[in-house]
Amino acid sequence: MTKQQSEESSKLPISTNLPDNLKRIEDTFIDCTDLTILPWSYGPELEQTAFSVYFDTLVQTKKVNYMKESLQDLVTHEIGPATTVTPEDVMHFFTKNGVSAHSARVIDDFGLAVQQILDGNLVIFFNQWNKALSYNALGLAQRAITEPITEPVVQGPHLSTIEDLSSNIGLIRSLLKSPRLKFEFLTAGEESQRTISFGYLDGAVNPETLIEFKRRISDIDKEEILETSYLEEWIGESAYSPFPQVRYTERPDTAVAALLDGKIIALVSGTPTILICPGLFFEFFSTSEDYYHRWFFSSLIRLLRVGAFFMALMLPSTYIALTTFHSELIPTVLLLAILDTREGIPFPALVEAFIMEFFFELLREAGIRLPRPIGSAVSIVGALVIGQAAIQAKIASPVMVIVVALTGIASFSLPQYSMAISIRILRFPLMVLAATFGGLGVMIGFLLSLLHLTCMRSLGQPYLAMMAPLEINQLRDVFILIPKKILLHSPRNRHKHKKTGERKTTS
Repeated sequence: MTKQQSEESSKLPISTNLPDNLKRIEDTFIDCTDLTILPWSYGPELEQTAFSVYFDTLVQTKKVNYMKESLQDLVTHEIGPATTVTPEDVMHFFTKNGVSAHSARVIDDFGLAVQQILDGNLVIFFNQWNKALSYNALGLAQRAITEPITEPVVQGPHLSTIEDLSSNIGLIRSLLKSPRLKFEFLTAGEESQRTISFGYLDGAVNPETLIEFKRRISDIDKEEILETSYLEEWIGESAYSPFPQVRYTERPDTAVAALLDGKIIALVSGTPTILICPGLFFEFFSTSEDYYHRWFFSSLIRLLRVGAFFMALMLPSTYIALTTFHSELIPTVLLLAILDTREGIPFPALVEAFIMEFFFELLREAGIRLPRPIGSAVSIVGALVIGQAAIQAKIASPVMVIVVALTGIASFSLPQYSMAISIRILRFPLMVLAATFGGLGVMIGFLLSLLHLTCMRSLGQPYLAMMAPLEINQLRDVFILIPKKILLHSPRNRHKHKKTGERKTTS
């Protein structure tokens, strides 16, 4: 169906002449070979006609046959005596009583009927009636609810979202049973017609943030949104920043915790990913599992992640700066060991680091794209073989191989993949600055990155919130997680608002 045909059909009311409706359906879905048009009859002598329309690739055949038989019985036995059933009786019955079947409705617009067919519904047209009946008969196979793939945990719920939007919202509502949990829906894309839903906890979300979120997605209805990550382009404020401004999750418990924390979540039909916004910098170092362990263990792990962040970002550049410009800062024994391993290496430290980083990133990407049974094996074996061969061929030194390996391991320890990608991007300009200006270049690059983070905002909120501006009472859940006995008695939400939008005082 073309865009022009869709626009023309949406302006047409349903005709009382059944052949006209049939002609419109055939013209609208021309060359759609999987469209099924099923004529049938009803009445005492089967003199009255109707036809059903559906895509046999979208609906369940059992539902189609059951609905047809049920409707024939309804028309014959409940609308009136078998000798008096007329199209007027059918029209009067459904207009007065509605449709009692689950997910069924009476529609009077031809464009809406077309959309119902595309959504996987069964639509029935009757002769001499300017309305149609639509029944939910969608029969697409759905992936079962399994453990999260991208966010596995040792302790905690093992439920993951799937590609069905209704199931995902149901999972969230089953964990957060509050009437203040609101979900709003909109449709995006003139061709794909994807359903987008965003949810928030009324009273916990910042009203200004919610208004700004709705404003930014208000013009998204004509865009083809195929995945949740498409929304980031509209929600984010700095399109050219390497740092992520929203979080992603496949865990319903993480989404519920974000809602309780005053966040907005967004879901798109056909994808299991949940978008959480606004995404603040320090939230990318925490996981839902942090709250399932004892506080001192979770605090230690969180500090380890922060250290891994700085290691993944600055370890190669620091090594380049020390070996190129500031060798006097290295202990003598260690310096002699480094010089011994670099003997015969034909490249400077920067070129050596670029070569090893390139091959490491190549192996990482190959491990992701290869089939899962062999992807991890190829990555590990490839890294071992290439690293050993590079050392023996005098292309890279053993110390550089260790530095690159530690950098990769540190980036793997970050919970959010989007933050790990940001570090991979920033690592290379820092290496260039280190090779050009030494430690001064590393410090300049770090300060420029910090300045950028300080100036950033996510949906109007400071990206470094809790640290810049400093909020002492919120530091209980940043680097060190205080005992839950104290944490749960203090206000969890960063935004507690009255109905007037006025901020409540927090203790």
